[in-house]
Amino acid sequence: MLHVIPWESLFGGILLGISATILLLVNGKIAGISGIMNGIMSPKKGDYSWRLLFAVGMIAGGLISVLMLGVAVPSTANLSLGMVIAAGLLVGIGTRLGNGCTSGHGICGMGRLSKRSIVATCVFMAVAGLTVFVRLHLV
Repeated sequence: MLHVIPWESLFGGILLGISATILLLVNGKIAGISGIMNGIMSPKKGDYSWRLLFAVGMIAGGLISVLMLGVAVPSTANLSLGMVIAAGLLVGIGTRLGNGCTSGHGICGMGRLSKRSIVATCVFMAVAGLTVFVRLHLV
């Protein structure tokens, strides 16, 4: 049996944890991407620059990973524009209903042992599993 260690995933997870911890310790803010993006779209005085820098850093990190480290980008050739738009809208509605996203609840909330975040993350993962099953086996 061949065991492969997903080093990129391990290092990515470590970087996520470190960045969320630094943001919480230095700024007292939760690294929930939906909340950060919401703050960029409807800025409040004194609460905009760190959000913009965080978002730019995420995009820059992704570009650096692709361009300098040769990380593969998933193919989206078989997805229709309508499916992508519908998925984006559903994710947006879900983050509103769940009062946060997988990064806010799954990384930060679970790290703080928040019961609400643990339940939310379990629901996210169950729905994700169901969605993959439906898409791959029923559609």
